[in-house]
Amino acid sequence: MPVIAAYSGTFDPITLGHYDIIKRASRMFPKLIVAVGHNLAKNPKFTLEERVELIQSVVKHLKNVEVIGFSGLVVDFAHEHKVTVLVRGVRTTGDFDYEKQMAVMNRDLYPDLDTVIMNPSPEYAHLSSSLVRELTGLGAPVAKLVPKEVVPVLLERFGRKKPRKR
Repeated sequence: MPVIAAYSGTFDPITLGHYDIIKRASRMFPKLIVAVGHNLAKNPKFTLEERVELIQSVVKHLKNVEVIGFSGLVVDFAHEHKVTVLVRGVRTTGDFDYEKQMAVMNRDLYPDLDTVIMNPSPEYAHLSSSLVRELTGLGAPVAKLVPKEVVPVLLERFGRKKPRKR
C-alpha cells in the first residue's frame, strides 16, 4: 500500500516556506495531502474555504498533492484519510521541541502515524504566516514572502490595492 503523507497547518496565508516544504515533500511521498486546519484560536484572516482555495491554486501543478480542510485532531484526520506520515516544518529549536512533543503524543493516539520533520530551505527559514500578516498590515512588500497567486488576495484582505516595491 503506498504511503500517504499529510502536511498540516493553518496556512493563514500559505507562505513560500510552506510551499517549499510542500514541493519537497511531494517528491518524497507518492501522495501528499495538505491538511488545512480550522483553528479559530489563531484568529485567521482567511476562512478555511479561502485558505483551501488559495493553496489549491498554488499547488495545482503538483499532481500528487491534494488539499483538504479539517477541524479537530490531526490524528483523527490522518486516520480518516489513511495517512501514515505527518510532515512538519521546523524553523527553530523551539519549533523542534514542540513538534517532538506532538509527534510522540500523535503516535500514542495513532500508533501507525510517524512524523517526518523537515527544515525549510535557508531563504525561507525566517518566514511565518503571522509575520506575513503583520508585514502586510504595516504596508511592507510581500511578493517575496508568499506565492504569486496569494499576493493580490492578501493585499485586498488588508485593504491594499497593489504590491509595493522596494
